[in-house]
Amino acid sequence: MTCRIVRAQLVVASIVAAVFGATVGAQQTADFEPTMGQKGKDVVWVPTPQILVEKMLDMADVTPNDFVMDLGSGDGRNVIGAAKRGARALGVEFNPDMVELSRRNAAREGVGDRATFVQGDMFEADVSEATVLALFLLPANLSRLRDTFLDMRAWTRIVANTFGFQDWDADETQHVEGDCTSWCTSLLFIVPAKVAGLWRWPDGQLWLDQSAQIISGTLTMGGGTAVVAGRLRGEQVWFMANDTEYAGRVVRDRMELSATINGVRQDWTVTRSPSQQ
Repeated sequence: MTCRIVRAQLVVASIVAAVFGATVGAQQTADFEPTMGQKGKDVVWVPTPQILVEKMLDMADVTPNDFVMDLGSGDGRNVIGAAKRGARALGVEFNPDMVELSRRNAAREGVGDRATFVQGDMFEADVSEATVLALFLLPANLSRLRDTFLDMRAWTRIVANTFGFQDWDADETQHVEGDCTSWCTSLLFIVPAKVAGLWRWPDGQLWLDQSAQIISGTLTMGGGTAVVAGRLRGEQVWFMANDTEYAGRVVRDRMELSATINGVRQDWTVTRSPSQQ
């Protein structure tokens, strides 16, 4: 009888300990508050001022049709801000306490159905479906992610707090003032279409080199060759050759271009050489 009582007491004690431990663990998670500058796996935590969050989302022109991602999402403010504009949004954060904090913040703001947070490594995240990236990362982080981002669909918008990419200039830069005293610069990058290689002109050819949105090369047409210099904004393309401005749109393996020469508008459709596809 005594053994049975002792065993029963042990079982009860184990249940109480488990319940108490779970309660304490939940309380510790609920009480978690990040501190400015706390170390993470790849970055320290510094919150983006809310006024800059809104500026970044404005520059990215976030709408309910967008899928917004934040890598290293911290307390979730970029993701929550996007969700409050009607977008689906996903934050990838390595610190599980930050993930839980972000979920609570999203629920408190009434967007828990559109703002999702997962624990994970930013360098392993699948960003292929995102239409907007809203980021606050260090130059070293961005350098590692640059090629991944340039492989995303043309016209994907990337907005970054303060820091940009090496060898990829921002398409737009804006500063906020007023109550913002630090980390007050938003940079917009628009993923450009890939146009490097040989393109067949109706009576010549166009060779293009590309570094991010900047293009250069040569245009051979009508027996002459001209130097090309221009840029892309998503699928839109502009370049100069022989003092003539060509403008148009990239549609997969063709470019629809137009220019005004001697007062007459001319249009061309040029196609990528099969060897370059």
